[in-house]
Amino acid sequence: MARSAAAAPGLAAFDFILLAVFFIGIYLEVAIHISPSIPLPSAPSGLAGLVLLWRRRDQMQPMHLAGLFGIILLYVGAVLSAPDYTYLPKRFTGLVQLVYSLVIGYAMLLTVLLATRRQLARFFLGFSLFIVIGCLLETYAGLDRLSDQVRLAIYDSGIYDADLRDRLLYGKVRPKLFTSEPSAVTFSYTLFTLSWFIVSTSRWKLPLFAVLLASGLLAMPGPTLLLSLPVLVAYYLFVDAGRGSATRRIAVIMLSAILLVVFVTIGLTVYSERLSFILAGNDPSFFYRVIGPALVARHVIEQYPWAGAGLTGADFIADLVLNVYVQSANFSAGWKITRIADVLTNFFWLHWIYLGLVWGSVIFVALSVWLRQLGAPSLAFCWIAWAVFGQASGAYVGPKTWAVLLLSAGLTILARRQPVAPAAPARRAYWRPLPGVRHAAA
Repeated sequence: MARSAAAAPGLAAFDFILLAVFFIGIYLEVAIHISPSIPLPSAPSGLAGLVLLWRRRDQMQPMHLAGLFGIILLYVGAVLSAPDYTYLPKRFTGLVQLVYSLVIGYAMLLTVLLATRRQLARFFLGFSLFIVIGCLLETYAGLDRLSDQVRLAIYDSGIYDADLRDRLLYGKVRPKLFTSEPSAVTFSYTLFTLSWFIVSTSRWKLPLFAVLLASGLLAMPGPTLLLSLPVLVAYYLFVDAGRGSATRRIAVIMLSAILLVVFVTIGLTVYSERLSFILAGNDPSFFYRVIGPALVARHVIEQYPWAGAGLTGADFIADLVLNVYVQSANFSAGWKITRIADVLTNFFWLHWIYLGLVWGSVIFVALSVWLRQLGAPSLAFCWIAWAVFGQASGAYVGPKTWAVLLLSAGLTILARRQPVAPAAPARRAYWRPLPGVRHAAA
């Protein structure tokens, strides 16, 4: 598949419009209800993904479809193996959303593989610049009033209102730029900036990446931005290091070590106040995203190792979650919990919470096999990127979760492609053989 796509001249403008709608849907995460009990997450992504699926019907391969169908069957087996069938309707809803997310993610991947690296680099850089400029306008030019009006119109719940805490931690209100919360902005900015970096062919892309990271830290402060650094290290170690000489590999390892030092240094200096809040047990956002889900995953694996809590089974383990949280030294009794799903916002740990150790491992292997079938050159990079981004987002069955994994695969396939050398210009003929005269070969 990678070889056939490499010869493609690139994507048409209409395909890029559809990709833009797809990633705007990932950015906004606006849901619509297809029935009273089944919400369709990231609805614009779904619309664009279905059109892309139709446009890519000729690029689909039976092996890929068989792999996807096998994964869906395994999820069905996991749902039917989960305890307490009274939660089966809720788990079925989650299964529908998961299948929808995987299918449109597959359509996005097929489309990305037909683009040229230069096209995609411009595309994702444009998204990154839009976000950083929009955040600056929201903070300093009054765009926040329009942003807040749009947010109130398109979201019916989950609207961020912790501006006072942001003033204490960051000295200003963090921009939301039409999304439900600031972390959605930083998540997408980090994803788009990394996507640009992976496919860019510029020799100056690392300094430019540093400029983009610094711009993000200025315009939209938040620790999610730092997730780009460990993913960048994984890219160098598992994707880039496979090319070139031993000297290049040593240079890559040294660069990776420097990036990790930068990651720790920025975390300890720029976010020292936020780190103090975390260590003092005064940061519910970090607890619900990182610490809490990891603790719950360990207890779920101990009690329900076969099939976990079941797909989207947060309500089934409500008592377990509350007990685990209350017993943690990082939890504050003053924090209010209205919905259990709202305090498990980490799609990496939700994989193990929802599926348990056995089914979680089986499906992990199946997804890895499918990524190989799709042509992913490095499973390690794909899963590291997925796990790192999982620390900043929940919604395991939503399109954002699977867009991260499949986009990581698609971009690294493109990154491994060698530039196509231009065809040698035709040599001009300065003489013509006379008719009927044979000439000796040179």
